Amino acid sequence: MEENTFQSRIDLGLLTEQVNTIKKEIGKVIVGQEQMVELLITAILADGHVLIEGVPGVAKTLSAKLLSKIISVDFSRIQFTPDLMPSDVVGTSVYNLKTSEFEFKAGPIFSNLILIDEINRAPAKTQAALFEVMEERQVTVDGKTHKMKSPYLVVATQNPIEQEGTYRLPEAQLDRFLFKIVVDYPTLDNEVEILTKHQQRNGAQPLTDVNAVLSAEQVQSLRQALHAVHVEANLIRYVAQLVNETRNNPMLFLGASPRASLAILVSAKAHALIHGRDFVSPDDIKVVSLPVLRHRVVLSPEKEMEGISADDVIKLIINKVEVPR
Repeated sequence: MEENTFQSRIDLGLLTEQVNTIKKEIGKVIVGQEQMVELLITAILADGHVLIEGVPGVAKTLSAKLLSKIISVDFSRIQFTPDLMPSDVVGTSVYNLKTSEFEFKAGPIFSNLILIDEINRAPAKTQAALFEVMEERQVTVDGKTHKMKSPYLVVATQNPIEQEGTYRLPEAQLDRFLFKIVVDYPTLDNEVEILTKHQQRNGAQPLTDVNAVLSAEQVQSLRQALHAVHVEANLIRYVAQLVNETRNNPMLFLGASPRASLAILVSAKAHALIHGRDFVSPDDIKVVSLPVLRHRVVLSPEKEMEGISADDVIKLIINKVEVPR
């Protein structure tokens, strides 16, 4: 009886096949970066926005454009600059001479998959324009609310904040991203493979051979499967303990909010799914905790001056909190 229940909850075979197909399509263009690819797929299932940080030239923008090819949905790209205004992002009301009425002209934020390139190049007033749409999937202009189509996913890229011409994102903005993925330089072998693939393309665009794998309906179906993923009560407590520890750690000036707890829980369920399981393990929670928490905590000034990173502190917390047996 239990075996039939297990099979009826989720078609794990079909889901695993779809995940492997996505990885195969991404692998046509992106070399290495397995963790980033896995976290992007996890974010799609968990219905969460993603922030990708790295120096210029490590395929941050290319990765986001790849998602737009793999998921057959509407796509828009916004290049953030210091002079970008909120109305350039969400849209504005325009007076129509024929009807003698104001009409709302939607901005580029109205799409299914939005790539915001170099998000930390724009000032705070433009960042604030994203608060409502990222959290509530809607925009309010002139007292009228406009709903977004589903699925709705924001993938933003940013350069390290130490670089010239960047603004530190407000904590409230960062908290709306499910993951912050840090992309490092490729290994020597991976860079050789990148160069080899470029040579073999003979001038063809890297996205030419990438095929659409998922429709909007399929994305919604995969997300529904999350509800059937089982989480033991002691693992729910484990998530709460990890987040609570960030609020009581002397090395951190600001800890993570309950939104972080929810983010770890839902992304751990998505991570379990893409690995062919309908139950969450402690390892799922450990894997997603770092990208969920690294942008939601603020180091104490003393530790920041010592060169300690948020990643270092989060890893210490993960090692400190006892794993349920």
